Amino acid sequence: MADQDKIIRVCMLAGKVMLESGAETYRVEDTMNRMARTAGLEGAESYAAPTAIHFSVRRSAPAHFMRISERSTDLHKIADVNEISRRYSDGDLTLDEVFKRLIEVDHTYNLFPWWLQVVAALLVSGAFAIMFGGAAGDFMPACLTGGVAYAAMLGVNHIVRMRFVADFFASVVIGALAVLFLSIGFGVSLEKVIIGAVMPLVPGLHITNAVRDLLAGHLVAGVSKGMEAVLTAFAIGAGVAVAIAFV
Repeated sequence: MADQDKIIRVCMLAGKVMLESGAETYRVEDTMNRMARTAGLEGAESYAAPTAIHFSVRRSAPAHFMRISERSTDLHKIADVNEISRRYSDGDLTLDEVFKRLIEVDHTYNLFPWWLQVVAALLVSGAFAIMFGGAAGDFMPACLTGGVAYAAMLGVNHIVRMRFVADFFASVVIGALAVLFLSIGFGVSLEKVIIGAVMPLVPGLHITNAVRDLLAGHLVAGVSKGMEAVLTAFAIGAGVAVAIAFV
């Protein structure tokens, strides 16, 4: 069996990368436990929460703790860690190779450039406006509103590391631009333009992960992620309401 401390570092690193990338807590725990068993570490137990990882080998041994302060959505990293874990379980990789590859994955930046994210949000906003029953005249206003608001969200989130504040500011921009466009005759339905523009901000992944964690029996993680989604939705709704009330 490899050195116990090295095994623990590898398991903790795998869990850290997955949790920071938006993986469900039960998936994080399962990956860590599988890697520990493959390495021959008996009695390993892990516990993952949205902001922390706990890992222990024996009840009498000291537990290991790692705080997760930054979280994002990076499904590519989650898939990479899963692939590394499977290959390690199949015997295709050694522990040293696993550790090296996990470090590479952890230091990899897979997010698209900001301008491409804005373009995607722009097109998605227009498509959702039409999908929810908007007229053809609502497509361009929704595109411009959603694109500008998403760019504002990225900018505020870069300055203030609080997603709720960024979502609130972006939704204020959505409400203000939608009212402005409709007041000059650019657009048909105010509701459809707003609905389409807010869709890129909707916390769909948080809702999905909350439900999956709850179904897997991870009540603490499921409730906390669900509350995060609720607060995000509240920030979006409050921002739109404030803009409509004062513009």
